[in-house]
Amino acid sequence: MIFGTVEPLECYCAHLLLSEDEVYFTVLETKGSRSTYGPRPASQVEELLCRKLAKEAAEKELQEFKQLLKSAKAMPLDAKPPKSSWLVEEKTRHKIESLEAYAIDACTIDDQRKTAGTILRTMGMVKTASSALNLLIDIGYFPVHVNLELLKLNIRTDQSDEVISSAERLLSGSSDSDEIERRDLTHLKVYAIDVDEADELDDALSAMRLQDGRIKIWIHVADATRFLQPGSIVDREAMRRGTSVFLPTATYPMFPEKLAMEGMSLQQGEICNAVTVSVVLHSDGSIAEYSVDNSIIKPTYMLTYESASELLHLNLQEEAELKILSEAATLRSIWRREQGAIDTATLEARIKVVNPEDPQPVINLYVENQADPAMRLVTEMMVLCGEVIATFGSRNNIPLPYRGQPQSNIDTSVFAHLPEGPVRSSALVKLMRAAEIDFRKPVRHGILGLPGYVQFTSPIRRYMDLLAHYQVKAFLVGESLPFSAGQLEGMASVVNMNVRVARRLFSSSLRYWILEYLRRQPKEKKYHALILRFIKDRIAAILLVEVGLQSSVWVSVGAQIGDEVLVRVEEAHPRDDVLLLKEVVI
Repeated sequence: MIFGTVEPLECYCAHLLLSEDEVYFTVLETKGSRSTYGPRPASQVEELLCRKLAKEAAEKELQEFKQLLKSAKAMPLDAKPPKSSWLVEEKTRHKIESLEAYAIDACTIDDQRKTAGTILRTMGMVKTASSALNLLIDIGYFPVHVNLELLKLNIRTDQSDEVISSAERLLSGSSDSDEIERRDLTHLKVYAIDVDEADELDDALSAMRLQDGRIKIWIHVADATRFLQPGSIVDREAMRRGTSVFLPTATYPMFPEKLAMEGMSLQQGEICNAVTVSVVLHSDGSIAEYSVDNSIIKPTYMLTYESASELLHLNLQEEAELKILSEAATLRSIWRREQGAIDTATLEARIKVVNPEDPQPVINLYVENQADPAMRLVTEMMVLCGEVIATFGSRNNIPLPYRGQPQSNIDTSVFAHLPEGPVRSSALVKLMRAAEIDFRKPVRHGILGLPGYVQFTSPIRRYMDLLAHYQVKAFLVGESLPFSAGQLEGMASVVNMNVRVARRLFSSSLRYWILEYLRRQPKEKKYHALILRFIKDRIAAILLVEVGLQSSVWVSVGAQIGDEVLVRVEEAHPRDDVLLLKEVVI
């Protein structure tokens, strides 16, 4: 019919035409090497034509997207299309979002996985999450240092318009229902001590020496609950977050920024509402008497840890109150050790990244020594506040999140031969048992050496502290307690789950930027490292002193725990979480 003849060549050509056709004809029968073809029904032909056209259109669309990707890859960094431009058209957004989901191992449907795989294959790349990530970085959709954990964990970074509007109404229309009951403590000199970039200031300190020689301390905590009602929209959002998230690149507050930093936070030279815990100490550092009051204060100084330590070192007569606080911290530290407390002070890294969206952002690294006088001072006062609130709650039968940690049954004196500081702390941390919370009564906190402890000093940053404030504030003004022990326990399970996620994000982000910092340093640079313990044979767990990071390295025969060795960075790959060190033998 086609060629007008049945010669072998023409028959074979007809066979090829029919066998390669996918629309109009189909095989009816096959006998040996002979096939009999017949036409498809018109409805089937129409369906197949539609499929063919759709496939050709999809292939054309894919090739156009490929050219778009190749074009964006070839552009200079400062000329690449903005992220928003990839999300305008539906067909482009679907492909980009599929690549993004593939890059963070978050494909929710098979179509995303299939689409991403097809794009990577078309681009000549292997079908892996890292390939998708690199492609998205190359086209400028992701910054070079995109925080994958932030995307994977789905951390809330923005507040909804509804929550922000509600917070602004609280700021503009809030009146202080406790105004009459507040103690006026504006005559006190008040020190707020924190890291230099702190935005949420929720605690401050005062002190004086009484005529009988004893020390009286005031721990002022920002009164966040003045603005809030349990169950309100702002409160529910804070509970869902559980904590403010502090990363080297950004801070994501538990509350809307304006409410947290302008309304709730303590401000230098301003009249501020607080809940104040006042304590008189015995000469041995134990609590002689205490009170918990609603108050108003006027913070005198906002100090960094560095500036506070410098003031302590200068020992200025006009800052005698700061010296008294330091003396009280020493008394408390000695007393707690006598009660079995374990000193876990070590070196910790703190990083602030400037312009994190840039390919080469500025990385500012600080190493905090937790044994620093100002840091010890603040830590001891916060712990003292926690002991007082636990005692106050116990005596008044107030359900609170009482934190405890069983005392280790291993004699810590066996580690007395280790150098005091990070080396001994590292060994002692290995003895710690899991923490626990009781919502009805205090439980012993063996690590802190306290009969009871409640976190109370960060109600702007930690929702569990805010719960304690709700309970204590209600008792102070004679209202019924908002939560039973059972209700607190239920809420805590949700909050603590989110807090664990935030901590994981903080740890991974901090480590990433430390490795990026090390990657940029000259290859020949040497670092001092303390040997904390031996993991196996000559592989030692070490602490990089100038960096505040724990790692491992093979050390020479003869090196002992507590020794200091020199190491060099052989490799640092932050994206793959790889750090290889080598001892420098002089």
